[in-house]
Amino acid sequence: MHTYRRTLSIAGSDPSGGAGIQADLKTMSALGCYAASAITAVVDENTQGVYGVHVIPASFLKGQIASVLNDIGADAVKIGMLPTVDAMRAVRESLVEFGPSNVVLDPVMVATSGDPLMEDEGLEYLRRELLPLARVITPNLPEAERLLGKKIEEKDFADAAQALSHLCEREGARVSVLLKAGHLDGDTLTDLFYNAESHQIVELSSPRIPTENTHGTGCTLSSAVASFLAYGQPLNDAVRLSKDFITKAIANGAHYQIGKGHGPVHHFFNFWL
Repeated sequence: MHTYRRTLSIAGSDPSGGAGIQADLKTMSALGCYAASAITAVVDENTQGVYGVHVIPASFLKGQIASVLNDIGADAVKIGMLPTVDAMRAVRESLVEFGPSNVVLDPVMVATSGDPLMEDEGLEYLRRELLPLARVITPNLPEAERLLGKKIEEKDFADAAQALSHLCEREGARVSVLLKAGHLDGDTLTDLFYNAESHQIVELSSPRIPTENTHGTGCTLSSAVASFLAYGQPLNDAVRLSKDFITKAIANGAHYQIGKGHGPVHHFFNFWL
């Protein structure tokens, strides 16, 4: 009997298909995983912006997570948009109850369009209660600055990755940090990965691709990390492979036009062009 590598995405739903749950399921499927989902919010958005957020009740969110983990289980869990403290609390309680390994948390705070996706009062709860339960977190530069509460200069990028890891230390937790460089200037993007389990810093460089099609890049990258961890890849390899996947997805999606704003990346470049 064959078995799947199982992944669970806990995130918001994007009806335009480029970000959130939809991007997560596409990524996980493209990488050969069986992808399940628990929806935290139904977002009214498209490639141009966010127009409304309908938050799923916390008890119903917990029910979705329990239904998946009690029946199917998960080799890795990706966490994305958590719009309220109640949603964060529901996810935290579920993680404590079921204890899944390979939790990848993308601290989604703002959409590609610039629209906010997290309540301000959720920031401290996220720092204190949720980040320490993750194996890897994947903030971009603005998210890292909000988490640390200070401006991050380019020369301090590596120090910031380690500082974020130290921020997550609770009861012996070792949380690795993939700090994304997309908001920095330059023709080359160098993300930094601080592996808290081996205390290594890994540089992940790629050329900047001139395109407006960047909707859902963070969702895609974090879901790729979860997928490779579900396959048992070592932490550094999982992150390197994920960086390669998102770079190729952006490059192949740059040739398409869909929508009137920030289009999506091409999740299925390995299957069709």
